[in-house]
Amino acid sequence: MTKKNRSVHVCRECGFQTLKWLGRCPGCGRWNTMVEEASPPPGIREEASSMTEPMPVQEIPMEPVMRLRSGLEEFDRTLGGGLVPGSLVLIGGDPGIGKSTLVLQVLHRLALEGHVALYLSGEESPQQIKLRADRLGVAAENLFIVAGTCLEEFLQRLETLGPALAAVDSIQTLYTQSLASAPGSVGQVREVASRLMMLAKKSGVPVFIIGHVTKEGAIAGPKVLEHMVDTVLYFEGEGGHAFRVLRAVKNRFGPTNEIGVFEMKDSGLEPVGNPSKLFLQERPQGVSGSVVIPCVEGTRPVLVEIQGLVGRSPLGMPRRTAIGVDSNRISLLVAVLGKRMGLELGDRDIFVNVAGGLKVDEPAADLGIISAMMSSYLDRPVERNLVVFGEVGLAGEIRGVSRPEMRIREAEKLGFSRCILPASNLEGTPAPGNIRLAGVRSIREAFDELFQEF
Repeated sequence: MTKKNRSVHVCRECGFQTLKWLGRCPGCGRWNTMVEEASPPPGIREEASSMTEPMPVQEIPMEPVMRLRSGLEEFDRTLGGGLVPGSLVLIGGDPGIGKSTLVLQVLHRLALEGHVALYLSGEESPQQIKLRADRLGVAAENLFIVAGTCLEEFLQRLETLGPALAAVDSIQTLYTQSLASAPGSVGQVREVASRLMMLAKKSGVPVFIIGHVTKEGAIAGPKVLEHMVDTVLYFEGEGGHAFRVLRAVKNRFGPTNEIGVFEMKDSGLEPVGNPSKLFLQERPQGVSGSVVIPCVEGTRPVLVEIQGLVGRSPLGMPRRTAIGVDSNRISLLVAVLGKRMGLELGDRDIFVNVAGGLKVDEPAADLGIISAMMSSYLDRPVERNLVVFGEVGLAGEIRGVSRPEMRIREAEKLGFSRCILPASNLEGTPAPGNIRLAGVRSIREAFDELFQEF
């Protein structure tokens, strides 16, 4: 009699394996992360690649890294200046956000430069990809399309064609014949990513991987997938906005948290060279609750509009709604206003929004959020040519933030004439040209500066 095939339960987060299901993973402590998959039969795993010989770090030969530039400035900026040969890039985002469109445009531009590119689709047929290519104007002779889901067959196509770069759309649809589990399972995603990583490192061919995301916004599959790749890019954007933000949350060859801004049009994604001007072009005039803050994303300063709306609530439990900022931060700042300024907002509905669909998660936005809420509560607009930034502490103090000179220069470049910033940042900041600076140490001083007669 043949032995019954046994199954194992694997943690999606850390890869811990056990024979029985557990509510909490013993490896990472997460709850409800164990999934069942078939246990692979013994003896089918390939031999590990040969290891290099030990070498003193001073004697390791260095090769010049020639980055491949796609011509999409915002995409190259997010990668740190271009695509590094032999890198493995993971791109995630919500369905329909434009991941496949972006990768197809990048491959097209690099193919126009003479590089042979191979695009593997496990979700669409070549004819369906052709329809999108015609809409985007993609017609490079060196761009090849292949459809399929078997990793071994894809590796054969790579060896035959010998491309300079490749893309996989998506990794959850690929499977390897060495595992008996279904495509998209934890074991399949981990093994396919491992094989693609070895391919990229050995051959020097950069590989794009498109990944699905869960309802929580994380890339589906084991968390180890993000640790294996060189770069992790998230495509962000709201369905009602035409703007898309490509954010680097991990990059071994460049700065993290760098962003690239695109506008979705009928002809594809168009880079936005000046996102600050774009986010502020429809800002209302003379309306309370509107404040501009200079935030820093990676190495780029971006001016965005923070909108606040405070009104009396008809409900027993007032609402706290935050779009683009952390809702817990809003509750904290409301408590600080009540304790340190006497502005009791506990019975008010509070809505805070970052106009344009950008997500701001740095502490420097605190003073802007408080200013927008105070402006709406008092129904007094702030000066139109004013920008504010600073971190707010629980004692109501305004703390300094990083790179104040960069924020001030960006505001001055767009015509702003006044800036409220932490006093500690003002002391070490060189005198600007045409913008007046006001340093504040507490939210009460900020209140006086905001609503003085102008």
